[in-house]
Amino acid sequence: MSEPTAGAVPTLELADIQGTVLRRRPDDYHGTYLLYRIDDPAATKRSLRAVLPKITSAADWESPRPFTLNVAFSHQGLARLGVPPESLASFAPEFQAGMASRKEVLGDSGANDPAHWTPPLGGPEVHIGVMIISGRPDGLREPVEAARQLAGVSLVYRLDVGVPVTGREHFGFRDGISGPYLIGSVEEPLPGQDHVQPGEFVFGYPDESGAVPNGPAPEVLGRNGCYLAFRQLHADVAAFRRYLREHARSPEDEELLAAKVVGRWRSGAPLALAPEHDDPDLGADPLRNNDFRYRDDPRGLLVPCGSHIRRANPRDGLADTVVQTRIHRVLRRGAAYGPLLPEGVLEDDGAERGIIFVFMGASLSRQFEFVQQVWLNDGDFAGLGAEQDPLVGNRDGAGVHTVPARPVRRRLTGLPRFVTVRGGEYLFLPGLTALEWLTTLPDPTVDPSTPEDTK
Repeated sequence: MSEPTAGAVPTLELADIQGTVLRRRPDDYHGTYLLYRIDDPAATKRSLRAVLPKITSAADWESPRPFTLNVAFSHQGLARLGVPPESLASFAPEFQAGMASRKEVLGDSGANDPAHWTPPLGGPEVHIGVMIISGRPDGLREPVEAARQLAGVSLVYRLDVGVPVTGREHFGFRDGISGPYLIGSVEEPLPGQDHVQPGEFVFGYPDESGAVPNGPAPEVLGRNGCYLAFRQLHADVAAFRRYLREHARSPEDEELLAAKVVGRWRSGAPLALAPEHDDPDLGADPLRNNDFRYRDDPRGLLVPCGSHIRRANPRDGLADTVVQTRIHRVLRRGAAYGPLLPEGVLEDDGAERGIIFVFMGASLSRQFEFVQQVWLNDGDFAGLGAEQDPLVGNRDGAGVHTVPARPVRRRLTGLPRFVTVRGGEYLFLPGLTALEWLTTLPDPTVDPSTPEDTK
């Protein structure tokens, strides 16, 4: 297990932090993502006040209610609600600019370019994001109805998500295994989790340097909030299956190649602990399936240095470098959408399917953008030159993935694009007190001295 960072354990204000930041989703869940445009700020604020009691904090995540509901805002949405210009200017530059404008940093070119994104993603109409999750299908009815009661807004996007019947994401892998542990969090850490100071993810607390980072101003707006990066990723499952079939020596080798691309077997068992054969019992055991390191595998003979999970979280594999991995960690919440491609089918059926990734942290540039730009899109940090992430890399049939082996390494060439960005947004997930504060702001188009009731 990674050692905890030194220092006193901070007391987190759980009742003021939106629950999705600190709490794990159930293994079997159903959900929906809703994006709204604000048409009438005054009406929106009045209806948000009515929704406030249903928003889930980290303290009431396990309440009798069969759902969780969390709300976030884009920079334009905050402006529409009347956040003062000086406060809007206190947000991080990348948040103010929006995800689409950061395409050069994120590597969103070619088919991933924002010019090809699914509207309204990347456009000016996304102001409010609502995330609803339930452990059962009928649990969505109440929160979706509450979201429908929002006044002064137009629904511009809805995407329903959930866990496929297989319990795995579309490429066939068990998902959501690895993630950092926030020191002071309510949940118990699992073996193998990095212990990271909460200020790396939530404003108002010390980060890994021991300082409390500057968040959005005023403090009532920034405290207990965090940035959120929302990405809709289309999965070309048929292309992934075809590539494995065409480059494998046998059905067993097909599964090994898939594991060498991802770093885990489809069951979730890590190659670091099960290098030769899958171990479903290991994959299903949260006390074992994430408890490993890379220091004893510097060449990547067990887990290729360029594999997806080793790129997304290098663990101690960069211990002898200047890179401090803890300051580049992100909290991630993933969810599948769309129908499964039937088992064994090697041709695409034209259906829209993929994964929604939600990344949360206190710094979009140092966390989400760094991981995307340096660890996923660049091979130099691992001595792999121009190689990109073999699963989510942006390429057109020219990708390479090196699989170290004795006596001769194996190189997978001609990797096509398996994942295409359908769009994304940068949002801010405020604390509950900040949410209430937002509903009290005067409308920016009206004289602040004018009582709202007389407008």
